[in-house]
Amino acid sequence: MRAPVSVVIPTLNEEAGLPACLGALFEGVSAGVIRELIVADGGSSDGTLAIAEEAGAEVVRCAASRGGQLRVGAAKAQGDWLLFVHADTVLSEGWSAAVEAHLAQADVAGYFALRFEKGGVAGRLVAGWANLRSGLFGLPYGDQGLLISQRLYEEIGGFADIPLMEDVAIARQLGRARLAPLDTQAITSPRKYQAQGWLRRGGRNLWTLLRYLLGMSPEKLAAAYRRQ
Repeated sequence: MRAPVSVVIPTLNEEAGLPACLGALFEGVSAGVIRELIVADGGSSDGTLAIAEEAGAEVVRCAASRGGQLRVGAAKAQGDWLLFVHADTVLSEGWSAAVEAHLAQADVAGYFALRFEKGGVAGRLVAGWANLRSGLFGLPYGDQGLLISQRLYEEIGGFADIPLMEDVAIARQLGRARLAPLDTQAITSPRKYQAQGWLRRGGRNLWTLLRYLLGMSPEKLAAAYRRQ
């Protein structure tokens, strides 16, 4: 029987984080969980594509828009399940068993608990809020990954081709009742928080979310995000 999970990773100049991300995924290949690896690249000019190809990934080139990249990657996938992972995320050891245990729940999507690599107290607080938000409101972000059956993904229309908030959009499509935490962690890089300041970055993310929920378009939000 073929392995059930197609992994989709959106990339744009991710040569720094991609090797660790891919290294953690090989556990799933050895466990017979991962069927294929698809990298949807938005126009990288660094070594991202070479790293992906060396790892045996199928590389799909498309416009730089995370929602669009995820959508294009999913359209290429042949597995019964899709696992979306950011390129700067490393799944913790033992993740494949947690994923395999979830595969009986085809009507429920799964997400990982968030943890920052070397984030200190600030990182633990931000990750704690993210995990609380995910459970209480059914709003996991993209850096927590998303495991979803092909059938459910197609039923809800998949990722929207938008430049920002694609993770919130699909979480709202699913609703809290069709989202469940997986018993393992997604370890993500704190570099953006460290560069901008934990409080500033966290406040900026919350303000962006609130404006989206109040009806501002993802295109306007993305433009404001880039300016900041």
